[in-house]
Amino acid sequence: MIVVEDTAGPTGPHPVLAVTGLAREARLAAGPGVATVGAGGNPERLRELLKERVRPGCRAVMSIGIAGGLAPDLVPGDVVVATGIVAAGRRQASHPEVVRALAGRLADAPFRVVRADLAGVDAAVLSPYAKATLHAETGAAAVDMESHVAAAFAQSHGLPFCAVRVVCDPADRALPAAIAKALKPNGEPDVLAVLGALARRSAKVGGLVRLARDSSAAFASLGRCRALLGFGLGVPDLGELLRDVA
Repeated sequence: MIVVEDTAGPTGPHPVLAVTGLAREARLAAGPGVATVGAGGNPERLRELLKERVRPGCRAVMSIGIAGGLAPDLVPGDVVVATGIVAAGRRQASHPEVVRALAGRLADAPFRVVRADLAGVDAAVLSPYAKATLHAETGAAAVDMESHVAAAFAQSHGLPFCAVRVVCDPADRALPAAIAKALKPNGEPDVLAVLGALARRSAKVGGLVRLARDSSAAFASLGRCRALLGFGLGVPDLGELLRDVA
C-alpha cells in the first residue's frame, strides 16, 4: 500500500525523501540518493505514513510530481520550483539555497520553469472558478495535495524542504471529479472507477481525452526534470555548503 524505496548514495546513508501522490510520480522520482513515499492522493493517509517515520531517515524533503495550474499563464508541462507552500492561511518557505540549486539544474530545460509559491490542499480543486479563487487568495502558481503535508513533516524534523511540481490541468480547465478520485491507495489509476464514471456519465469522453493530453505533457516534463536533477534529486548537501563558506 506504501510506495517507499530507500537508496543510499555515495555521499552518506541519508537520502532525500521524495513525497508523491501517484505511483507513476514515485517511479520517476526513485533513484540513487532518493527515498520515495506516496499515499495515492490521500493527504490524511500521507500524514499517517510520515508520522511513522519517527526518525525521518533523510537529509531533506522534496515534494515532486504533477499539479493543477492556478496562474492563468501556465500551461501543461510548465514547471514550478516552489519558493514556498501556502496552506490554511499560512506560508512555509522552501529552503532558499535548495531553490536556487534546483532552478540552476533546470535552467537549460526545454520547457518553462518558474519560481513561485504552491498551494497545498486536502481536497482536489476541480473547477476554473475554484482555481481562480485559490489563486487570488494565495498568489500561488499551482496546487497539489502533498506539498503542504511534506512541508509540515520537514519543519517538524528541522529538515530542508523544497518542491518541484509540473502543471497538468491548467487554470481554465475543469478536472472531472470522478476522475480525480479514481486512484487506488497505492497511487495507481483505478481503471474500473474510470469506466464506472463513464457508464454513469459523471465523466465525459472529451474531458478524459483532454486530461490524457495534459497528463502526457506533464509527465514528459517531469521525466526530463528528473533526468536534469540527477543524484538526490539535485538537492545539495547543505552541510557541505556551510563548510565551504567557513
